[in-house]
Amino acid sequence: MSTLLVGACPGLPVCAAVHTYLFVDGLDLVARSDSRMVGLEPRRLLRPGGPLYPGDMPRTVEVAAGAGVGGLAVRVRLRGESVIWSGLMYPGLDDGVVGEVRFRLRQYLGEVERAYAAALE
Repeated sequence: MSTLLVGACPGLPVCAAVHTYLFVDGLDLVARSDSRMVGLEPRRLLRPGGPLYPGDMPRTVEVAAGAGVGGLAVRVRLRGESVIWSGLMYPGLDDGVVGEVRFRLRQYLGEVERAYAAALE
């Protein structure tokens, strides 16, 4: 099982805009997928019932965008007590391609809710 950690950049003067960091097992998913992209605004991604909340039906969620490079999307689905992200293509710790990650539902929801509350501060 993987671990999700969500962070946010507050915008100026630190970053050009407010955006989300998605760390999967300690690796920045967005930067490792395409360094020209930045995560979308945290309130948009993390809101209760929002895009990153798993539902009964699998769905494709855009998590990052970049000027002239399109977007980065993950497929989010719930299977029992696991949240699965698939459709990934980034180098893992061993430089092998990571195509899918699984999170424990409780850890995943706790982290999304924690990060959303922090984004509201």
